[in-house]
Amino acid sequence: MKRVQVITSASGNGGTTLAKELALRLDVPFHELDALHWQPCWTETPADELRGRLAPIVESEAWVIDGNYYGKLGDLILRRADLVVWLDLPMSVWLPRLVGRTMRRALSREPLWNGNRETLRSALWSRDSLLLYALRVYRPRRRRYPVRLAEIPHVRLRSTAEVERFLASVPRRRRRGEN
Repeated sequence: MKRVQVITSASGNGGTTLAKELALRLDVPFHELDALHWQPCWTETPADELRGRLAPIVESEAWVIDGNYYGKLGDLILRRADLVVWLDLPMSVWLPRLVGRTMRRALSREPLWNGNRETLRSALWSRDSLLLYALRVYRPRRRRYPVRLAEIPHVRLRSTAEVERFLASVPRRRRRGEN
């Protein structure tokens, strides 16, 4: 397993955290699609430019990619992955995580990708609210992903215990220079 894509049913499932840990254990580069997609001032990268940025990454020998952006990328990543890890935790797990993370980021003014920051106003009262987006995509993704992933090697993790067992099954590779 050298090329892994981590996708989620909604933000707050722990995709970035899992993807970073997998990249560390596999000793391969980690790539976060949000960082490639979101430009300063929350400007979206156009689909053709995003595909252009991603093409050399997915053609490389090894990687862990966090995210999907299927609407812009199609199956560019899916078809090149050795394994797709789908985090499909219950809403009772991811929604409190997402609310807590969003509040923490907004109140601390934590910089995200390319200097962007979440605000309470955008998180709670905007039509672009990440919270509303997560609630809107959760059920449709849970219907679409089984079809989309049917012929692609994947694992669907539905609980934090399953995530922990999966991670424990991935041995830490020796990094170059380690004894």
